[in-house]
Amino acid sequence: MAVVKCAIELGIPDALERHEAPMTLSELSSTLECSPPALYRIMRFLVHRQVFKEDRTNQGSIRYVQTPLSRLLMKNGEKSMAPLVLLESHPVMLATWQALRASVLANKNSSAFETAHGEDVWSFAATNPGYSKLINDAMACDARVSVQAVIDGCPNLLDGLDSLVDVGGGNGTTIRLFVKACPWIRGINFDLPHVVSEAPDFVGVENVGGDMFSSVPKADAVFLKVSIFKLQKNHPI
Repeated sequence: MAVVKCAIELGIPDALERHEAPMTLSELSSTLECSPPALYRIMRFLVHRQVFKEDRTNQGSIRYVQTPLSRLLMKNGEKSMAPLVLLESHPVMLATWQALRASVLANKNSSAFETAHGEDVWSFAATNPGYSKLINDAMACDARVSVQAVIDGCPNLLDGLDSLVDVGGGNGTTIRLFVKACPWIRGINFDLPHVVSEAPDFVGVENVGGDMFSSVPKADAVFLKVSIFKLQKNHPI
């Protein structure tokens, strides 16, 4: 994961895509303004993992080529999964995994995240805007792939509905995709107040802040992506 994160941050997939042709190590290192020997070690590993491919010239020089997998790692690709990798490889998440053993031995009903950071992920995100954005960007890139598959595979899914609320909708990517595909629907993007405050405006979508464990805005149907929640006894769900 660390090497893939490095490739994303260096912009290797983006550089190859812009070049629109295979690139030699010299060309790629010059474009990225980095050390050729260090870059070679990165590329050797990623080629071995089949993230990139090698192509040889008539003279035997190695050139690097994009693959369907590497295109998913472009920072601004239509189906980019880069934000999800950057979230999972962030120091906050790595510290959580390091606390897994301590969480198990604590014999308490608390997550590894709480053991590492002293509060749950949502409370932490509320006071750390940069990390909150990482979460929202990661969920949005997942939605662009999974929700579009739902829309394409079940084109009549929302027939007969006048309104739809996405519970835990983040920055609104999911509900915007549904409303774009079914413009007769009134969409509601529902999430914590600090989350929806960063959601962009979109015609046909209302951003509503609140707590799903207290109440959910009324609509003809609810869209709720399955997640793992730590439920307390006083939660109504």
